[in-house]
Amino acid sequence: MRKGIAADLGSEGTAMQGHALDWRKRMSDTVAYSLLVYTSLQIFVTLRTLEGEGGSMLPMIALVVLVAGIIPMFRHFERRWEALSDAEAANPALQASFRRDQLATWAVAIGLPFLLAAVFRALVTLL
Repeated sequence: MRKGIAADLGSEGTAMQGHALDWRKRMSDTVAYSLLVYTSLQIFVTLRTLEGEGGSMLPMIALVVLVAGIIPMFRHFERRWEALSDAEAANPALQASFRRDQLATWAVAIGLPFLLAAVFRALVTLL
């Protein structure tokens, strides 16, 4: 285990014994969890809007397209952090940048399904 200030800092910059600060891992975890939340919200929010009385496969196809379309955006955030060296990944000064990217990831994961559902509802009422 590495010694020093970075080895004793947690995600909030507070002391945590045995847990090394690594912004790369934390962003990877954020992306994974937010993708799960996004997919769940797509299933329960957007797909309910698209479901009709027929046995159409459109809602399932829409789910695949919507989830596949968001993965590159989430990977963009993750790749930015993967490029850090070990020393940079343990730098507590990057906390503000991490929080900005973390908030953006969660805003997309939570907000986009509701936005898409509203757009689909509007389109259905217009047609």
